[in-house]
Amino acid sequence: MLAAVILFALVVALLALRVNLVAVLLTLGAYVHFVWGEGEVIYIIEDMWIALDKEVLLSIPLFLLVGAIMGRGEIARRLIDVMREMTGALPGGMAVATILTCAVFAAISGSSAVTLIAVGSIAYPSLIREGYARRFSLGALATGGTLGVIIPPSIPMILYGIATETSIVDLFTAGIIPGLVLVVLLSGYTLAVNRKLARTGFSLSRLLRALRAGIWAMLLPVILLGGIYSGYFSPTESAAVALGYAVVIEMFVHREIRLADLREVAIDTAAMMGSLFPILAIALSINLLLTTHQVPAALTAWMSGMITSKFTFLIVINILLLLVGMVMDMVSAILILAPILLVLGRAYGIDPVHLGIIMTVNLEIGLLTPPVGMNLIVAMTALREDFGLIVRGVLPFIAVMLVGLALITFVPQLSLFLVR
Repeated sequence: MLAAVILFALVVALLALRVNLVAVLLTLGAYVHFVWGEGEVIYIIEDMWIALDKEVLLSIPLFLLVGAIMGRGEIARRLIDVMREMTGALPGGMAVATILTCAVFAAISGSSAVTLIAVGSIAYPSLIREGYARRFSLGALATGGTLGVIIPPSIPMILYGIATETSIVDLFTAGIIPGLVLVVLLSGYTLAVNRKLARTGFSLSRLLRALRAGIWAMLLPVILLGGIYSGYFSPTESAAVALGYAVVIEMFVHREIRLADLREVAIDTAAMMGSLFPILAIALSINLLLTTHQVPAALTAWMSGMITSKFTFLIVINILLLLVGMVMDMVSAILILAPILLVLGRAYGIDPVHLGIIMTVNLEIGLLTPPVGMNLIVAMTALREDFGLIVRGVLPFIAVMLVGLALITFVPQLSLFLVR
């Protein structure tokens, strides 16, 4: 029990000091293997091999490739045109179109950064031209980009599923309604703030032209998610199908990328996975050994004596995850904290799928909070704007997201309705 408490304290201390993720994992790995394991290098290597021997891991580079290919083409522009024609009759229609485009693009790429870069580079100049405040526009784009985290397919959900052995299909299904809730809340706020702006009007002929140009892009999430939920594809198979579809559409239908572009995209993705997979190997091997020696169970017994109410526990983990999101990237937080929180959550009767959605939304908000909010940094780089202005722009959107987080946390049916 003492060793488990020391491990928990070590994690908190390293996170507070903002130590590099690899150093954190190596430190924890050494501690775990020497305290609970045999301390032999061969056992560490065996644990890493077992941890990585999962087919679903193949879906991560495939989804990253899909997002990168879509980002190279003009999928984002085509989607924006469709959404703008659909929302033209609304006050602030262009801003709502931006939120909706981020949601649809997120269902293609599975990545918040790719969504922000692809949609933001096109939508931001349009928003400024149509009279939207610069600060509001930056906040809308940075926040809209985070929808790539909660709307399936979601790479963080895949990592959570792997780290906690939770069904990834169930996590994808559970993310649909929470994702729509956040889209509705963000769109409602957008309409309220921009209610005095002029409307562009609705034109059926313009909408049909936009749909004709963007129909192939809009079919991708339908094929991808339809295949998963109908049972025709596993998450890994769906990623492969999506990749093949994206290559065919962008190269032979839209003709917006070349073979040389595919080579560059593949090299970039391989470099990214080269840094991610060693981290996954270390983190998952630690989780495997901890579970084998029932360390999370010891931590659960310790915390249960301190917090007796499920309601209190939910508040505590939300505060913890919001704070973690401010100082840690999403991958680090999921790999280190998810297995521990899963066991604690079960002790309080929280469904693992619901807990995964709570964790994902909290860390989604973390993408918008300084000092290490990834979407703030991406927006500053891609849109070439001042970091402070972007931070001020996202503050009201964070408040809206917190409302959504409260609903998702305390109304579990929003996450579990389609799963059960």
